[in-house]
Amino acid sequence: MTRIAELPVDEYILPGNRACAGCGIGIGLRAITKALDGKMVMTVPASCLTVLGGMYPTSSVDVPWINVAFPSTAAAAAGAAAGLRAMGKADDMTVLAMAGDGGTGDIGIQALSGAAERNDDFIYLCYDNEAYMNTGTQRSGLTPHGARTTTTWAGKRENPKDMPRIMEAHNIPYVASTSAAYPTDVYDKVVRARGIHGLRYIHMNTPCPSGWNFDPKDTVRLGKLAVECGIVVLYEVEGGVFRLTGRSAALAKAGKPLAPVAEYIATQGRFKFMNAEAIAEVQAWVDERWTGYVGRNTAE
Repeated sequence: MTRIAELPVDEYILPGNRACAGCGIGIGLRAITKALDGKMVMTVPASCLTVLGGMYPTSSVDVPWINVAFPSTAAAAAGAAAGLRAMGKADDMTVLAMAGDGGTGDIGIQALSGAAERNDDFIYLCYDNEAYMNTGTQRSGLTPHGARTTTTWAGKRENPKDMPRIMEAHNIPYVASTSAAYPTDVYDKVVRARGIHGLRYIHMNTPCPSGWNFDPKDTVRLGKLAVECGIVVLYEVEGGVFRLTGRSAALAKAGKPLAPVAEYIATQGRFKFMNAEAIAEVQAWVDERWTGYVGRNTAE
């Protein structure tokens, strides 16, 4: 596993951007662009990421960037990949489609599923901040159970969609789950995906201070706590073989109980109205998932 000191020194995220204080997207995007050596073309829909990137002619990202319509991120990426092949540049440039949870699991899932069915040759990365943050914190299909948003005043009733499992069901060559709080895990998974042909899907949990209602200084701490309690699990599936990675692999190897979900829930204002019964439901859901992941794990 790569260490922080071993990350490339070249930077492709320029100083200054319009993201909220403490936004986790920039942490993840720095690792992603380093993993691709800046040799990339991005397709990005309406999202918080377009705010971070900036409006033409000003940009905080030093790579080619195509702003596309909300539902068409994967379709545009497939077209960009085809164009690079036609120009003989497919071996030199990686196409990265990058969208939020709403643009991936809700609005963009049709184009993404179609690209996966065709096994189009690009990386799709979902940065999951667990709601439609750019338009006012409305609930998405990936918003967690109990979270209060502007459209779920009493807390969301459903558990989130499991997008990595949905993508795994498409039998694509590579699927991974990661967190912006672990940039070296992000880096390693993008490097691995870069060396594989076909549709590669990476799901990156991205803490959001404004939408989750926590102090911006705690972004990394909360991201790591989500992994400690099993809300977020770090893993990859390559060629159908599942293995836990990084901190999640270490937790599984230790065989000790995970941190209680209640500790994570208590850190965020969006969960302030959850009662003990609702927290217990989330804990049971997390425990069941974790048992399944550990049972599938092939890592030594």
